[in-house]
Amino acid sequence: MNLTITGHHLEITPAIRSYIVSKMDRVKRHFDHVIDINVIMTVEKLKHIVEANVHLRGKDIFVQAEDADMYAAIDGLTDKLDRQVVKHKEKHGNVHQAQGAVKHQAADTSE
Repeated sequence: MNLTITGHHLEITPAIRSYIVSKMDRVKRHFDHVIDINVIMTVEKLKHIVEANVHLRGKDIFVQAEDADMYAAIDGLTDKLDRQVVKHKEKHGNVHQAQGAVKHQAADTSE
């Protein structure tokens, strides 16, 4: 998994970098087919915006979160991203199970 962290109007400190890496490991734990993650952190007047583009095999997921605190924005982003990845994983897994069930039922009717 390639992780790219970019800051607009913000310096990426080692503390923020390690915090993002630890949060993105949670996503990797749920679904191991993650190819690339691009995180963009932006500071505007009173809000911190964190965006993530996650490239999976067969799909790209975009998530954005904003908050008054950068760490709270990162937490919100990882929660949203986690839900999206789990949803993709369930959809991807259901297709293969459904195809296997149809083949299995067709084999039972031919006997």
